[in-house]
This record gives sequence, C-alpha cells and structure tokens, in this order.
Amino acid sequence: IISTGASAKLLNLPSEQHYMGYGVSACATCDGFFFKNQEIAVVGGGDTAMEEANYLTKFASKVTIIHRRDSLRASKIMADRAHHNSKIHFLWNSTVEEVLGKVENGKKVLTGIRLRNIATNEITNFSCSGLFIAIGHQPNTELFSGQIEMDEVGYIRTKGKSTATNIPGVFAAGDVADPVYRQAISAAGTGCMAAIDAERWLELQHL
Repeated sequence: IISTGASAKLLNLPSEQHYMGYGVSACATCDGFFFKNQEIAVVGGGDTAMEEANYLTKFASKVTIIHRRDSLRASKIMADRAHHNSKIHFLWNSTVEEVLGKVENGKKVLTGIRLRNIATNEITNFSCSGLFIAIGHQPNTELFSGQIEMDEVGYIRTKGKSTATNIPGVFAAGDVADPVYRQAISAAGTGCMAAIDAERWLELQHL
C-alpha cells in the first residue's frame, strides 16, 4: 500500500520556514480558525488559492490574494466567486520576498510580508497577521516514476472506486492519490479501503 502523501509547494524562503506555524500556513482548513477578525494574505492564482481565500473569509476580516501575474489562472467560476466576495482583495504582479515578524511575549508573531512588484521592481511592506501559501501540492511519488501509472502532476491513478493501481497487488491511499480533498479524515478512509482491497486481493491469490 503506497501512502507517501503529498507536500505543499512553498516559496522556499528562510523566513517562511522561520514563521511556519506562527502565522505562515499551507492549509486554510487546518489553521483558518486561528485568524478570526484578522487581515491575512493568500499567495497564488489558481483554483486552490481561490478556494482557500473564500474559505478564509469565514474567519478573517480581510483576505488579500497576492499573485505574480496580472490575471488569475483559476477557472472562471472560482475566479468569479473570489471577485464577488467583498472580503477578498487583490495585489497583482507581486511576489513575496520575505516574511516579517517579531518576538512578542517569547513567541514568534508574523507582522507582515515584503513584496516586490515584478513590473516596476518596487519593494513594499504589506501588513498582515497571517500568510497562506496556496500554490499547489506535489505528490511524493518520484520513487515510483515509470512503474506506477500517474496523472500529469504525479498523483497515482486508481481504478474505479477502489484503491487498486495499474500493478496487481499494489494499492494507493491518502493524498498520494487524492488531488481534490487532501484531508486527514479522507486519507484515513482510503487507508481503510486500501487495507480491505489488499486483504481481498491476497485471498484471491490463496496467500
């Protein structure tokens, strides 16, 4: 049973790692609740970023989407939903250069981010108390390349409503085969499915 998961794509900034869990997050459904009535930023321009931003408006007072281009890559329906949400604002042609913060009462606190406008090269500081990275996930499947059937991103393809892969006796569970939900509870559910599928396969082999 392959259950190597998927990793969130990050900005690869030292300051991003420094404040991970202290204002920086890659999971809105995990951490959004901690930002009630606060102003936060979301990095990304695809469906993931739009979904995260819309979800975060349930808690935050203002959500600013920061995107390196001047238009979104998201599908029209997701983009329209974000544009029509009064809590969501946009900063175009911008990249995050550094995460800013301080130590308060012995705890790291995020205070903002440093942005670079890629059109003008202007550097500005943007105040916020949370930064959500929503630039996609990468399934941890490199070691199975050329052996297991995957989609163009690298998620393992499973057959029908089962966890079976293209190789008999090999099953996949969790985020490694799930580009949509990526939640602990759904991963646990497919883990149970994979265990049952594997047991039934072994019985059929008289092993």
